[in-house]
Amino acid sequence: MMSDANDLDAHAPAVSDLPSSSPPPRERPDKPQERIQRSLFGEILDWMLVPLLLLWPVSIAITYLAAKSIANHPFDRALEDKTTVVAQQVKEVDGRLVASLPASARDILRADDIDYVYFQVTGRNGEFVAGDRDMPAPPAEDENSQTGSVQFRDDTLRGSDVRVAYVYVDFHRQAARNGGQEPRVALVQVAETLDKRSQLANEIIKGVILPQFIILPIALALVWFALSRGLSPLTELQQHISARRPDDLRPIEPGQVPEEISPLVRSLNDMLGRLAQTIQMQKRFIADAAHQMKTPLAGMRMQSELALRESDPKEIHRSLEQLSKSSESATRLVNQLLALARAENQTPEAKPFAPIELSELARDVVQDWVQSSFTHRIDLGFEQPGHPIMVQGNAVMLREMLSNLIDNALRYTPAGGSVTVRVYPDEDQGRAMLEVEDTGPGIPPAERIHVFERFYRILGTNVEGSGLGLAIVREIAQQHGAEIELSNSPHSQDKRFPGTLFRVSLPMQRRSAFIEDLG
Repeated sequence: MMSDANDLDAHAPAVSDLPSSSPPPRERPDKPQERIQRSLFGEILDWMLVPLLLLWPVSIAITYLAAKSIANHPFDRALEDKTTVVAQQVKEVDGRLVASLPASARDILRADDIDYVYFQVTGRNGEFVAGDRDMPAPPAEDENSQTGSVQFRDDTLRGSDVRVAYVYVDFHRQAARNGGQEPRVALVQVAETLDKRSQLANEIIKGVILPQFIILPIALALVWFALSRGLSPLTELQQHISARRPDDLRPIEPGQVPEEISPLVRSLNDMLGRLAQTIQMQKRFIADAAHQMKTPLAGMRMQSELALRESDPKEIHRSLEQLSKSSESATRLVNQLLALARAENQTPEAKPFAPIELSELARDVVQDWVQSSFTHRIDLGFEQPGHPIMVQGNAVMLREMLSNLIDNALRYTPAGGSVTVRVYPDEDQGRAMLEVEDTGPGIPPAERIHVFERFYRILGTNVEGSGLGLAIVREIAQQHGAEIELSNSPHSQDKRFPGTLFRVSLPMQRRSAFIEDLG
């Protein structure tokens, strides 16, 4: 007979049976820690402010370099003019280079009270002509530079950084008067310290950076205010949802929220719709279950009252028999309610699917129903192929599904009829076929769409039942990705009893995959 919830839980130890001396279970060390809830406001603020604060020093460095470049430009022009003035005073007299600087030229070189200005005039071979002797020479590769063109470089003089402008002066006319000898070349250098340049660069930086110290806090305040205003619809949505009654599952109006939150609201509305449908189904299920329980409970109460009033042993015995039948009906209804609840709450995570040999499982279930078939005087047969048929599934649930199909067939097949359970593969479709065929009155085509509903009973049938067996079959089949077909028996020739054929098609596992699972 079909196992009930009590049979399935018979081997589970009771709480009172556990040893009293056993220590309480300790918390597992690998228990996952709860994730720290993060603030969306803080997340957005971090992603906005952190790059801003990181780029601020970069902006200061770039501003400093730009300020130095700007400050160098006018001072380089002035330094170039000074170098040109000095170069104009270098002459060749009797084959010797002479730098005679008038007072006005020296005033130009010494007119600055902030920076120190140095100059030097040397010959082609490095002989000193005039100026400061300790000025460094330009790089060797600059000796071949074009004469008459002022060049610049950064150098160090007397422990200070200086900016040096230098030019090579070629005395072509003198060389021609000397009979074509090698022309004389003079190097004129003018160096200037960088105090004024640094002072101007600092003033530029101050003019740019100081306003930023005022603008940055204002920008932070504006960002804070903008984020608060931008996220205010989320706060309003949260307050709107919190103000609802617990039973208010109406959808939220998407037009009341910004466009970016609309997908979230639509998803929430979908979830509310599914939740409302589930609650409605649960309410209907509880109401139907309560209504179905009334009949056997009322019968048990009536028969017990009759037995208490009767004094005739035969009448008491008859009442007790009816009481036993009502108790059996109530027990079967409760067991099927529990089986349906287990099937609906079954998930692959709770009990992972495993490879199952379908022929072996079906043969074991058929053997459990042999005695019941003898009681109903029905020939219960089983047909299987000569090789294994592997499927992925939950063995307990598949046994429950097949048991309900066999029970349904035995109940509706008249005495002397037959019920056949058949397992075979459909290699073309890659499916495993499980069939239960009977020689009963059949199911009219108009009723076939409804027989899988809960508590649905075809009018005119006098067979006892709860109307839950086929609902359990459908639920388990859906969880296993199976398809159910319902038709008349193709082997029946009796119009009064066309029979019924239930065909369940499950995805078949290939043998190579089965061997890998075993490995």
